[in-house]
Amino acid sequence: MIQSMTGYGKSVLQLPTKKVTIEVRSLNSKNLDINTRIPSFYKEKELTIRKKLATALVRGKVDFSIYVEMTADETSTTVNKGVVREYMNQLRNVVQTGSSDDVELLGMAIKMPDALKTEREELDDNEWAEIEKHITIALKEIVQYRTDEAASLEEDFKQRIANIKSCLEQVREMDGERIENVKQRIGKALDELKVEVDENRFEQELIYYLEKLDINEEKVRLANHLDYFLQALASDDSNGKKLGFIVQEIGREINTTGSKANYAPLQKVVIQMKDELEKIKEQILNVL
Repeated sequence: MIQSMTGYGKSVLQLPTKKVTIEVRSLNSKNLDINTRIPSFYKEKELTIRKKLATALVRGKVDFSIYVEMTADETSTTVNKGVVREYMNQLRNVVQTGSSDDVELLGMAIKMPDALKTEREELDDNEWAEIEKHITIALKEIVQYRTDEAASLEEDFKQRIANIKSCLEQVREMDGERIENVKQRIGKALDELKVEVDENRFEQELIYYLEKLDINEEKVRLANHLDYFLQALASDDSNGKKLGFIVQEIGREINTTGSKANYAPLQKVVIQMKDELEKIKEQILNVL
């Protein structure tokens, strides 16, 4: 069962003094690229979080965020009153008038360095245990999102592979006509030249030429690659890179068939196969 690399997961935890929101987003990427935004008092757990993300998501560009909103009356940030008063006195001396507005001075002073002091909040083990549970919930949600997203991709892949198989059947049906058409064209060209031809030598050269245009191997290999793609698609693991390699092989056989075709109706069918394959290539980049 394949998975998409596009996904979103979210979980909200209400603690006695704060609300913690956990969000995970992912997009397609060749490798695992994790970007985290975590409050400073949870930073010591960043390595643990990254390991969880890597295990659950495997590949993709991942954005992980923890947002904290204080809901209690208490706050860890307080005004440094002595520092603010000293700033205001200095500002009054700069102005040197008795008409200075204290509210205006306060607004300026509060923006000065050290006007606010924040007491470092220590990480509570019980609190972190709850947060970890909700990280797991968010990860389950994003994995489910990826699975649901991949279901439509899988149906699209199956339909396009079926279309290529249908085109391959047309190629098989046209191949006999194509060979006969090539023989007639060569014979006609020789007739127009009005020269004597050694029949035995002509047959040898014709056989050699037709062997160069033979596409039987390409037809067999293409059919095998198409079946192999469907088998890989139905396997238990999601391996977008493997499917990408198979798509490259499919493309190689289609291109070789087109280069050997030498027959306009068959080349039109090859173009149809290429069109279907390009659409698969676009979507395969999003498979885990």
